Amino acid sequence: MRALLVVNPAATTTSARTRDVLIHALASEMKLEAVTTEYRGHARDLGRQAAQSKDIELVVALGGDGTVNEVVNGLLHDGPAPDRLPRLAVVPGGSTNVFARALGLPNDAVEATGALLDALREGSERTVSLGHLSGTPGTEDEAVPGHWFTFAAGFGFDAGVVGRVEQQRERGKRSTHALYLRQVFRQFLDEPHRRHGMITLERAGEDPVTDLVLSIVCNTSPYTYLGNRPMYASPQASFDTGLDVLGLKKLSTTAVARYGTQLLTSTPDRGPHGKHAVTLHDLTDFTLHSKVPLPLQMDGDHLGLRTSVTFTGVRRALRVIV
Repeated sequence: MRALLVVNPAATTTSARTRDVLIHALASEMKLEAVTTEYRGHARDLGRQAAQSKDIELVVALGGDGTVNEVVNGLLHDGPAPDRLPRLAVVPGGSTNVFARALGLPNDAVEATGALLDALREGSERTVSLGHLSGTPGTEDEAVPGHWFTFAAGFGFDAGVVGRVEQQRERGKRSTHALYLRQVFRQFLDEPHRRHGMITLERAGEDPVTDLVLSIVCNTSPYTYLGNRPMYASPQASFDTGLDVLGLKKLSTTAVARYGTQLLTSTPDRGPHGKHAVTLHDLTDFTLHSKVPLPLQMDGDHLGLRTSVTFTGVRRALRVIV
């Protein structure tokens, strides 16, 4: 088997020595070309080249969720074709690794490499759904390029938090759960629309859902992790179905305390709920509109401000080694 290994040298939980050991382990089982990313978007370019190659059968992403997302967007540059495209494998090297953990992989890079090699020997793989977002036709955002996401996207409050975390990381701060929680608090204090949301969700054949402050779109569950604690925004979300949505219509101090506690104590059977919460399951196509520009994120990557975003859930989009 010929494989491409995409290595993010800035992966937060793997050292250069560990990465060398993993590369040698993988190279012992396949014809491996290892490429270290050198710029933002490099992993996407490598994924696209692999998709256009006639002999690469597997792409391994060694890094965090951002690296995985770039590789996936490269592989699916010309659209999903699971029977034609190389398969994807993930060795987690980031701080959270939601996609890898949601697939059931160990959160340790060495253990995950061992599990990957076992899965390859056994021919163990699955075809997963993915989410796609793009600017809405007929709006000022219609020219915004489309993006694929593997586990979640957000429009509004949570995307604002992601943007704040990215700003802190650019200033040299480490990506920690404490940093994330501080930015949640600061986003809440600065959120101008927390008592009356600006977001409307529209889908064909249904009444619109209005006045959302927060909208989290999940392609799988958990939505994220706080340390080793999984957080289930949409417990029914799955790699085998369409997209799920959790929307909140109010973020008063009381509401934040209630829904924050529910998220921290959520389980695979029960997520945030209440009179200000909206939960939708297995959606294929819908649009989120805002009266004002709001932040947008996908897989923990801040994409800037948008006023209208169209989402599509695509079943059986990519083959993954598990």
